[in-house]
Amino acid sequence: MSIITTVLAILCGVALFLFGMSLMGNGLQRVAGNSLEKVLFKLTSTPIKGVLLGAAVTAVIQSSSATSVMVVGFVNAGMMQIAQGIGVIMGANIGTSITGWILCLSYIDGSSGIASLLSTATISAVVAVIGVILRLFTKHTKYHNIGDIMVGFAILMVGMQQMSGAVAPLKDNENFVSILTAFTNPLLGILVGILFTAILQSASASVGVLQALSVTGAITFQSAFPIILGIGIGASVPVLISGIGTNTNAKRTALVYLVNDMLGCIICGGIFYIVAAFVDIPFISTSMTPVMIALINTVYRIVTVILLFPFVKAIEKLVCFLIKDKKEESEEQADFELLEERFLTIPELAISQSHKCINGMARTAQKNISRATSMVDDYSESKFNKVCKKEDILDKYEDHLGTYLMRVSKTQMDLKQSKQVSKFLHTIGDFERLGDHAMNIAFVSQTMVQKDIEFSEEAYEELDVIKAASEEIVDIAVSSFQVDDANKATQVEPLREWIGKICDNSRSNHVTRLQAGQCEIKTGVVFNDLIMNYERIAAHCSNIAAATIEADQSHFNTHEMISEIRHNKDNDYQFAYKTYAEKFALEEPDEEKKKRRSRLKKSAN
Repeated sequence: MSIITTVLAILCGVALFLFGMSLMGNGLQRVAGNSLEKVLFKLTSTPIKGVLLGAAVTAVIQSSSATSVMVVGFVNAGMMQIAQGIGVIMGANIGTSITGWILCLSYIDGSSGIASLLSTATISAVVAVIGVILRLFTKHTKYHNIGDIMVGFAILMVGMQQMSGAVAPLKDNENFVSILTAFTNPLLGILVGILFTAILQSASASVGVLQALSVTGAITFQSAFPIILGIGIGASVPVLISGIGTNTNAKRTALVYLVNDMLGCIICGGIFYIVAAFVDIPFISTSMTPVMIALINTVYRIVTVILLFPFVKAIEKLVCFLIKDKKEESEEQADFELLEERFLTIPELAISQSHKCINGMARTAQKNISRATSMVDDYSESKFNKVCKKEDILDKYEDHLGTYLMRVSKTQMDLKQSKQVSKFLHTIGDFERLGDHAMNIAFVSQTMVQKDIEFSEEAYEELDVIKAASEEIVDIAVSSFQVDDANKATQVEPLREWIGKICDNSRSNHVTRLQAGQCEIKTGVVFNDLIMNYERIAAHCSNIAAATIEADQSHFNTHEMISEIRHNKDNDYQFAYKTYAEKFALEEPDEEKKKRRSRLKKSAN
């Protein structure tokens, strides 16, 4: 067999192995449904539970990376703390070694008679046939998934056989043997393990390839051990990738996988090679078998967890030191931590903490609106991504606060406290909607760049006025809510009315510009989208202000309060309206423009 043919045969075996493992793992996850995720974040209250659960879940889904990526997602969503995640990731490192033992089945070979029924070929064939029958001839989704598991297992076994069969003739090849013996250099072996696993994106696959190579008899403990050390580090690559775009704590959790295996490599490798330097270890030159590879892999991972388990807090501090808190994320996390469960027995304190948290939500919404509106004139992908990220944070605020306030509402409160809770429940929805409209403006800005849409100079000037008025109304609504200033909140409704008027005028002006050919037809929808979102921002600010005003009243009905304010329009209202009309006036067109627009209107009629 030529070198090229051998390499292709090995690669074919690796491809079958990876596909089989993916098919089997995905089938297992679908059969389990969402139960694995629920179990993971509900039953990890202590590190030891996390380790046991991580090992069990990973043994089921056959992927430590998948388990760790779930954990990163939970931490990013705020459902799990870093310390809980560390325990699960440690357990996942143990659970992934189970695959090596399953792969040992591929080396069972019965020679004749009843023993032949236990051969890999027979087992794989039976499992594959049953899997195909379930996949093709049943209608229930559950049986389809079980069929995928069985077919994936069979393909995995065939892949292992393909790799083993391809490398078996190489045991007499001196060049091949010399390459494998070069791995006895610990640093080279660790590096090979890291690179190979980083490429395959699977520790189980790397161990499987090492097991296949062991059938040549050229793999000794001295060359296998450093490769296994490197495999653990290389397996952290997909987990680290999953941390991209997540919050700081999720990034730290992703880093835990790398830190855990690096420390395991340094400690276990360091102890072994220091001892080997002074003591003659008899099994160091022993030729490895697939079973021995699986045993070494499992023992190494268990020993690593045993050594590092007492230092879970230290590992948490280490990853926190390596990845610093960002100021904004630190503030947001501090807001969520205000909603302590133990405060629920003291409604006054729970309400006070909720108010502080909502203030943080309000600041986030205000900043996101400012960030989004600036993109109309100055778009950038980094700003767009930041708006998207903060919108997710606002959703998280609404979820946390809504749940907490509902629990507060079930406690025994006086009338004033009940009104405060009602006010908060009303306003968190409005603050979240402010974030939605910021997101909408960001999408409009992105569309303008992608479709090369430009407004006329007059349109941009009008948008600048509306933007300034919108940012001011948000500032008034937020600041009055934060300090419970009902007098300041009364300034919101006159400004909302004026914003509605200039938005209507701007729409009318834009139609005129379209008729005059100053703007392209394709700008019409985009311009109206922007105007509509500015109007909705003002409307939600009006709701927030009404809730702030009515919190001091004897009843609580936001819509009635807004109607009352609009109906009365006392002297203070009229003065405020006039002030805003002067401050945020749309620039009047010159006489020539007026005449041209008048002619256009007449011709249109």
